[in-house]
Amino acid sequence: MGNAGIDVLAIAANPWRSDYLRYAIDVTVVEGTAIALVERDGGTRLLLESPAEAERLGGEWTRSPPAHAAEILGSFKAKRIALAPRHCLPYALARGPHRESMVTATAMLDRLMLYKLPAEAEAVKSAAVLADEGYRVFCDAARVGRAEYELVADVEAFFRSRGCPENFMILGSGGVEVRGMHPPGERRIARGDLVTTELTPCPDGYYAQICRTLVVGEPTEAQRRAFSVYLEALEAGVAAVRPGATMGDVARAENEVFRRRGLGDYVSSEYTRVRGHGIGLYVDGPAVLEDVTLVLEPDMTLIVHPNTYHPEVGYMVLGDSVRVTADGCEVLCRTPRELICVAA
Repeated sequence: MGNAGIDVLAIAANPWRSDYLRYAIDVTVVEGTAIALVERDGGTRLLLESPAEAERLGGEWTRSPPAHAAEILGSFKAKRIALAPRHCLPYALARGPHRESMVTATAMLDRLMLYKLPAEAEAVKSAAVLADEGYRVFCDAARVGRAEYELVADVEAFFRSRGCPENFMILGSGGVEVRGMHPPGERRIARGDLVTTELTPCPDGYYAQICRTLVVGEPTEAQRRAFSVYLEALEAGVAAVRPGATMGDVARAENEVFRRRGLGDYVSSEYTRVRGHGIGLYVDGPAVLEDVTLVLEPDMTLIVHPNTYHPEVGYMVLGDSVRVTADGCEVLCRTPRELICVAA
């Protein structure tokens, strides 16, 4: 804040996005809106919409944290005030009467959150261990006749039994008709299905992610041939992760494998979204895409995943969380990079 010339930082949060608040003052809200007012000298006020949260966190209860915060900020004369994060600022602050004198600090915090302190890096590593364990549960749950939501229920029950209250998870099941992953539905697993998932447990406030594809029964030759493309692309992407490389370099390394195999159309936005992204308190920083110029530095954490549609077999996924090191990267996931087969 001193380097940026900021006297007071106002940080907004809600149950959906509490990562900026946790980074700044180690608080996560589970109900209602929260506004933290952090002064450069360390003084902090936490305004909370929920009386229960005010009691739990020791903050100040108010019916409207944004309006109350705007009132307090108006009393700070001749002080430079900054707001963050831009994507969940309440209207009363983002468009309030003092907006002309305020600046945004979203980019500053985004940049800080990319780097992991030793304790943060260990938290991401622990989350990756739990992701590996959760994927084994997913494999055991993927049986013929079971509904997608039952697979997710088994994984959620496992994570919660391990003290992990949060997990972002999507999946897909079927064949060439499947174009992506989605929240769980009522479709039942069938023999020959490709079953994909993205597990993202958050055991101690920090996320890690794993992406894998399994087949129910013996894989076909087409499925094996398609999987080899994803394996080569993941290996190329991970090999590109090193200090001085950019997110774009990692994406190009992955995409070039598809282009060499005559599958260049399938790395476009029509068939896929990103080739990876940062991980930590949330999805840290910009996505892994060819036009992203963010330079990788030691202790950044991200997932590399060449997930996309394949015209012969349908949507396939494969991805590992990694930590950038001084001379390359450390792969945090230990689940084998295989087209995993479960009994039909």
